[in-house]
Parts: sequence; structure tokens; C-alpha cells
Amino acid sequence: MKRAWAVALTATVALSLVVGLAAGAVPLAPGDVWRGITGADPSAATIVRELRAPRVLLAFLVGGSLAVSGAALQAMIRNPLAEPYLLGLSGGAGLGAVLALASGSGGPWSVPVAAFLGAVAAIALVYRLTLVAGRRLDPRVLLLAGVVVGAFAGALMSAIIVLADTAAVRNAFLWLLGGFGGASWQALEVFAAYAVLPLGILAWSARDLDLLALGEEPAHHLGAEVDRTRRLVYGCTALLTAASVATCGIIGFVGLVVPHAVRTVARPLHRALLPLAFLVGGSFLVLSDVVARTVVRPLELPVGVITALVGVPVFALLLRRTLT
Repeated sequence: MKRAWAVALTATVALSLVVGLAAGAVPLAPGDVWRGITGADPSAATIVRELRAPRVLLAFLVGGSLAVSGAALQAMIRNPLAEPYLLGLSGGAGLGAVLALASGSGGPWSVPVAAFLGAVAAIALVYRLTLVAGRRLDPRVLLLAGVVVGAFAGALMSAIIVLADTAAVRNAFLWLLGGFGGASWQALEVFAAYAVLPLGILAWSARDLDLLALGEEPAHHLGAEVDRTRRLVYGCTALLTAASVATCGIIGFVGLVVPHAVRTVARPLHRALLPLAFLVGGSFLVLSDVVARTVVRPLELPVGVITALVGVPVFALLLRRTLT
């Protein structure tokens, strides 16, 4: 049974990557994709190697990272609705990135740092709001605080973009909706450099996430360092979200949809759930990007629109189950 699932997952990942390389303004047959990869066809090689390969790989890494972040946050606060977009992390990271662009310091390495600082500020504000409510880390209060902080960050971003003098910041509206039109090998390298460490730390913390999913007190009695694990999860998910926002804009609902899709098929512990979520999340975002750049060809939709069209119905279903 496990072997069959492994084969199916491998086939899904491979198929999504091939479709991502083949689809676009100039459709390529699978044979043309292979000739482009090997360099046998110079024209196909230019399209595949220089344009589509970095885009597909970046979408795969971003999707996997957001899915892992969602799975970790859901375990930490014991709320199936938790994910970076709904907890205000994406909004805070986007605000930090827009501030960096508006100030003229928007380099490929500095924007992720500014986005990370914005995400950390969002976390601090969300946590502070839960304390004011007098219900520390109550899952429902935390989610509501995240929505409020995300909306506040969105309002500030809109004001900065409207008042900015540079055309680059005004055009950030499309960037904030999420997309991979600006993907490059450099963007892929920057994202990978920021994402490797937090992904490794979250994988290393898989057992503690299993314990946290049981509740704070049971986790403490079973030997988990609750406060330390919580800080690690917040820091790692903030860094992953910041790197994603800095390279491709705000893309929501991946961290919500994918972990639940994996749990629907199987209910593994986090040692297996996190790698599965990474692979499924990567494939999901690659295919979402394919739809975004082909459904109204030659125009290109923001990929955040596609993920929202899938994620909002799932969110409504989960919300109904949570409140009943």
C-alpha cells in the first residue's frame, strides 16, 4: 500500500513538472521539452532552460514551503484553519517588502529581510491581541487576530502603493496578488538560500509538533519544550513566508488546502506529513501557475487568484466543520 502511494505521488510530482515546462504562450510537446532539457533543440532549450525551468522550480519550492508552514502552524495552535495567509504572516511580510521597495532598497537579498521583519512584526501584533483578549493562544482568537492584522497590513500596503512616486511600486498590485512572471535562476537561488534552514528545523521538530497537536499541557507532560518549539515554528514559518512573498508576492491558501488534502488520504505523523505536504504543495502551485498563464492566454492571471478560487471553498467547508 505504501509503495503504491509512493509511486502515485512520484508520478504526480513528475507530471506537474513536465506540464509546467510544456505549457505556456508557446506550447511544447513532451518530446520538445526533453530536447530542450538536453539542448538538442536550441530554440526549445532557450524556452525550457531560461524561461520555464526556473519558474517551475521556484513555484514548486514556494508551494512546498507554504504547505509545510501551514501544516506546522495547524499543529502548533491546534486549529485546522491556520495558515500563513490567514494568520497575518503574508500581510506583514508583504508590508515589509513594499516598504523596502518604496524606500529604494529593494535588492534581491534585502527584500526578503524586510519581509521577514514585517512577518515578525505581524506575529508580535497577533500575539499581543490574543493577550489583550485575555485568552492566550486560544485558536479562534488567534485566527481572528490574524485576519485583523492581515487586513490592516493590506490597507497600509495600498496606501503606500498609491502614494508612491515610482512606477515599480505602483505596479506592485499585481506582484502582491502573487505570480511567477519575474522568476529567474537568481530568484530561485535567493529563495533556496532563505528556505533550506527553516525547512530543516521544522522537519527536525516533527515529534514536538505531534505532541503540540495534542494540546499544550499534554505536550509539556510528554517532554516537549512548548515555548521553545513555538518560537521555532513561528520563526521558521515567518522566514519561509517572507522568502515566498519577497520572490513571488502574496499567495494564499496553499498552506490551508494542501495539509488537509494530505490528511484526507492518510493521517500520518508530522515526520511523514511534512515531506508529503511539501511534495503535494509544490505540485499544486506548479499546476496553479500553469492554469494562471494558460487559461486566458496570452494574458496571465495572478497565481494568487487561482489558489484563492480553490482555497476559499475549502476554507468555508473547514470553518463550517470547526463551528459545528
